[in-house]
Amino acid sequence: MSRCRPHIAVSRAVLALIFGLMAGGPATATDSGLKRLTLRHDSLGWEAVGRLDLSGRGFCTGVLIETDLVLTAAHCLIDRRSGARVDPRALRFRAGLRDGEAIAERSGIRAVLHPNYAPNDSDGIRQLVSDVALVVLDAPIPAATAAPFTVGTRVAPGGTVSLVSYARGRDQALSWQRACSVLGRGQGALLFTCDADFGSSGAPVFEISSGRGRIVSLVSRGLREDGKSNVYGPEIAAPLAATRRALREGRGVWPEAGFAARRLPAPGFRGLSDDRDTGAHFVKP
Repeated sequence: MSRCRPHIAVSRAVLALIFGLMAGGPATATDSGLKRLTLRHDSLGWEAVGRLDLSGRGFCTGVLIETDLVLTAAHCLIDRRSGARVDPRALRFRAGLRDGEAIAERSGIRAVLHPNYAPNDSDGIRQLVSDVALVVLDAPIPAATAAPFTVGTRVAPGGTVSLVSYARGRDQALSWQRACSVLGRGQGALLFTCDADFGSSGAPVFEISSGRGRIVSLVSRGLREDGKSNVYGPEIAAPLAATRRALREGRGVWPEAGFAARRLPAPGFRGLSDDRDTGAHFVKP
């Protein structure tokens, strides 16, 4: 897959501002390393996480929240050079992709961004907490094949979360970081120590203390330095609910031709990109 530059330059000052506005907490004792989900039994339970291929322009990570609905980062669906929204029909979601084979593959047919998302927003926090998109697939993936994930409760600074993602250099199979730390929380944003890189945009951040993982955030942007990363994402419940409402009501959905209002259940009741043109918001020293 292609290498990339960040979709929008995210300065250290913006990241420092976000961090400074958060109520920080102590990191957990030890973050776990990444585990490559190489074998079929390794990926059991994570099949609904997939690589979202961007029509030859790289990839993001996405996750099923309905059998035909993929959650990812909004900036993944914006062409960096033109600023235009990408055609969702050119997207390919490859659930549980592992060494060239996916559990299931589907193309997109429609997409919607969070109503407040603007690719050139000067308000870094507003852009971060609205960096949420939904892609409707052309056919459902049966839950027996890849069971969708639900949204979890809030996590507090000092807590532990898990990340399941693809990324540059590990784009052929999912990697699971069982434990990474929540460093801060504030204004609808979260800060983690999870190991993410280009291609991890849109990857789900899970809270797993109660058993099967529940999504509490997704990877929006981050800063890599000295082999470590700080990752920022929205607290997912509120922005996801707003994005689902927009999809249900047809606000901002594209392409518009043939669109019919979509019935969606109430949230909570059902079970960075590697790209030359759209990219994860990662900066390096």
